[in-house]
Amino acid sequence: MLPQLPERPQILDVGCGSGAQTRDLAQLTRGSVIAADIHPPFLQTLKSSIAAGHSCFGQVFPIAASMMSLPFKDGAFDLIWSEGAIYIMGFAAGLRSWRRFLRPGGCLVVSEATWLRDDAPSELRDFWAAGYPAMTTTAANLATAQAEGYEALGHFVLPENAWLEDYYAPLEERLHRFRDEHAGNAEAEAMVNETEREISIYRRFSAWYGYVFYILKKGPDLFDPSSKPGGGLSPI
Repeated sequence: MLPQLPERPQILDVGCGSGAQTRDLAQLTRGSVIAADIHPPFLQTLKSSIAAGHSCFGQVFPIAASMMSLPFKDGAFDLIWSEGAIYIMGFAAGLRSWRRFLRPGGCLVVSEATWLRDDAPSELRDFWAAGYPAMTTTAANLATAQAEGYEALGHFVLPENAWLEDYYAPLEERLHRFRDEHAGNAEAEAMVNETEREISIYRRFSAWYGYVFYILKKGPDLFDPSSKPGGGLSPI
């Protein structure tokens, strides 16, 4: 869904975590990927996986940085990518804050928890009202993107197997071990119970919500210095 990127694009992965998608971005684009996260153990995992022989060695550059105060020049990137993280800032705030780091015509790809239907059962509404009250519909998110100076190139819903097989199945295995290891710890037991509730909620109500990927292109802005030719060639 993305337009043609430069031969070796400059990419920023915001909230990269342990970097599975970071390595994919590097391999698929042959670009340089700055992987930013505030949690040092995640960055160390990414560094170790690269050192262990991944083909993206020399393309990925992990840095410790908050998504709320990224240390880059305006117009530094052809592509900004962020999976399951923009909610920390808020959808509109993230789009607004990161836009200046894109070159003219650069793209932003983000995934965001999104309502897929309007008739959610009360149990589900109550769950998300406590967990992420800002969650809204695809149409509302697309309208927000337009208001923040982006053109929507496309969107799609993350498939259910990504939740159930790739995320929740291994998580449940770890929860069993975690509960045994922390038997008698009330705080640990509460965390396990809440996580199991989240999994149950998704299994019963996945038709009503999911992660939607939004593929957005930076629109023109006469007052944005990064839209000037030659602006911001160095990421840092």
